[in-house]
Amino acid sequence: MNLASCNASRLDLQNRKGFYESWFLRANHPQRPQGFWIRYTNFLPRGRPEAAKGELWAIFFDGERITAAKNVYAIDECRFSGDDLGVTIGPARLEPGNLVGEVDGGGNSLAWDLTWSGGGPPLLDFPESLYQGGFPKAKALVSAPGASFAGRLVVNGEEHVLSDWVGSQNHNWGQRHTDLYGWGQVAGFDGAPEAFLECGAGKLKIGPFWTPWVSILVLRLEGEEHRLNAPRFWLRNDGRFEFYKLHVAGRSQDNHISALFEAPPSAFVGLPYANPPGGFKTCLNSKIARCELTVTRAGQSPRVWVSEHRAALELTFDSGDHEVPVLDLPSPC
Repeated sequence: MNLASCNASRLDLQNRKGFYESWFLRANHPQRPQGFWIRYTNFLPRGRPEAAKGELWAIFFDGERITAAKNVYAIDECRFSGDDLGVTIGPARLEPGNLVGEVDGGGNSLAWDLTWSGGGPPLLDFPESLYQGGFPKAKALVSAPGASFAGRLVVNGEEHVLSDWVGSQNHNWGQRHTDLYGWGQVAGFDGAPEAFLECGAGKLKIGPFWTPWVSILVLRLEGEEHRLNAPRFWLRNDGRFEFYKLHVAGRSQDNHISALFEAPPSAFVGLPYANPPGGFKTCLNSKIARCELTVTRAGQSPRVWVSEHRAALELTFDSGDHEVPVLDLPSPC
């Protein structure tokens, strides 16, 4: 899949089944526990395509100080290109290599004028054939893994000048959010700056019943790509999450790969995600989590890589007994 098709919008404003689509960008300071997450989104509630909206989210993580805001726009104030990366939501723009915008709400304001460059070829969470058709109902990919960001980010009036913040540009879409899922990503480990890890674990609810855990893992490390993301791996991999950690492991040929993501409650912010069929999901979102990666080759001792505070970690569910306050953000419905 080429870069243009990775980023082209799948939005159909006549779709009555419900739909969401987002392009998000995230990166971390090279040394300090700082990171940003900016998300451009369209949303169509099921059965009401005339109620379609555009959403603009931004979060800045600065240690235990987390600043978040969101704005919602009428769909006629938005544009989404079906050919390449081209998104306009209100005054904000997202184009190849550049994003500009601002959000304010809840007493917070964030504004950005950023560029990105470099990184590896697109990384797919699933085999390419599964990006056509209705299964799985939630699709995700990394358009620019390991991209380097630079520019200005202003948080409540305080300017941050970014240079060589490494992260990614991502795209996901679907008819509904996965019922229960955890997602983790690392763009460079301490001592392995070119490595990139993408993994997730989730469950689906079918009537009153839950499926077993289904998980995927893709790792680029030392010139090799390990893809444990085909359907034959989904149940074979060992993936699951709890508050406030995600673990995914699996075997690739002669390699056993294990990743553990975790962060304290103070490193998360709780976000309400509207679901196209109705209702909301709660997402605990951190971009300053820790990840420990262990790779064991046949006949060799395990090797361990660590990212102390530059891992992305999201845990999403209907409700739960957790310590993270969920922000009161505007709803698209």
